Amino acid sequence: MPRSVNHAASKARRKKILNMAKGYWGARKNVWTIAKTAVEKGLQYAYRDRKSKKRNFRALWITRINAAARMHDMSYSVFMDKVHKKGLTINRKVLADLAMNHPEAFKAVVDAVK
Repeated sequence: MPRSVNHAASKARRKKILNMAKGYWGARKNVWTIAKTAVEKGLQYAYRDRKSKKRNFRALWITRINAAARMHDMSYSVFMDKVHKKGLTINRKVLADLAMNHPEAFKAVVDAVK
């Protein structure tokens, strides 16, 4: 009895990887072995950078809040301490947006916590 091979499944598996490699340069887009490693590495980077994106944005928000707070003669750490002690449930993302796009609203928050 000849060996049975599920060619449809293996072809679909390869096609899935090659579709994920669309847009890659050179052999990475159409040579199965090279595309497979390139896609695997790309997925590793995607997983890692979804985590680091959160860290990067938090750092950006802190920098913006610090710059805006210093314009009102207060450091970031003192400002956030007063925000927490006052019981304001406003996160860094919103505070950074206020600091960048609505400085008068940020000043109102600063005056509220002083």
